[in-house]
Amino acid sequence: MAATTDQVIEALRPVQDPELNRSIVDLGMVHDVSVSGATVSLEVTLTISGCPLRNEIQTRVTDALTALADVTDVDLRFGVMTDEQRAKVREMMIGDPAATAGSQDGHGHAEGRLIPFADPASKTRCLLIASGKGGVGKSSVTTNLAVSLAQQGHKVAVVDADVWGFSIPRMLGVDRPPVVIDDMLVPPLSHGVHVISMGFFARDDQPVIWRGPMLHKALEQFLTDVFWDDPDFLLVDLPPGTGDISLSLAQFLPRAEVYVVTTPQPAAQRVAQRAAFMAQKVNLEVKGVIENMSWFTGDDGTRYDIFGSGGGHDLAERLEVPLLGRVPLVPALRAGSDSGLPITVTDPDSEAATIFAHMATVIADELAPTRRFHPELKIV
Repeated sequence: MAATTDQVIEALRPVQDPELNRSIVDLGMVHDVSVSGATVSLEVTLTISGCPLRNEIQTRVTDALTALADVTDVDLRFGVMTDEQRAKVREMMIGDPAATAGSQDGHGHAEGRLIPFADPASKTRCLLIASGKGGVGKSSVTTNLAVSLAQQGHKVAVVDADVWGFSIPRMLGVDRPPVVIDDMLVPPLSHGVHVISMGFFARDDQPVIWRGPMLHKALEQFLTDVFWDDPDFLLVDLPPGTGDISLSLAQFLPRAEVYVVTTPQPAAQRVAQRAAFMAQKVNLEVKGVIENMSWFTGDDGTRYDIFGSGGGHDLAERLEVPLLGRVPLVPALRAGSDSGLPITVTDPDSEAATIFAHMATVIADELAPTRRFHPELKIV
């Protein structure tokens, strides 16, 4: 007996759009379903023309339908959504922007636009990865920490807020820009991590020469116009120093946690503490210190303290927070950053990757906030 149209629709309901992580049936992507003997014919309308994951959608649809007992062939055609259909998808995913404008008071709103991570009901933990100076490997720490959290089963996203020295897309091996659906940006996924970066909007050889208001606006869009889909963790790779971007994020994300990256040398540690003191002045909690480039192990097995020793420990003591981990200086860590294959992916059992996994566990479990916000409780 041939499959019915209803059976085809139900078989397709578990099939998700690989970018939006929602059923293609619920998104209104499935059209013109017909069954002729053992062949199912249908059209799937893609969100944009030239959808980069078209082949993945085709595979998922074909696998789901050929799993039906009486289906052997699938005649799948692709179309493209109209502007009206895309607007409905956007509203389904993040709501009507006109309805949410001005709905959020106090900290965490940007010109009347809702920042979901600032909502007391949000379960996303925002981790600001900071350093007082450049060259300490903050971005590689952010990348590998994000991948480690994803490997432990968490939904993870990264905002590359270093608008002058953006490097996260390269380190994660992202090879395509975000998809735009009716002004909603859908961030690409790599190694289990969603990412947005100025690197998608500027060429590698193009300098970003912006003053504070433009930086503020860019960060606002990263937080409000991107479909993040409620991640467990949002890591923000801050630029070095204590300038406009750090101040804007303190306003946008008032419950963010700050993690300071330093190298072992005392000079770097003294500069890194400025980032921590800035966080404290704007009422952000510093939760831990990460020491990078802690040692190099030679071919003879001897550890060499190339950049000195003790800086991370001293900074953690001064800030009265834990030293989460000491990451060794290894060529594979640097190579992974250049190739888009983080060491936590290519060699998860290595010393460095194990340290990142341990830090991810500590952050996720031991440093989880104990205070819970209940927005449904109000004092009138």
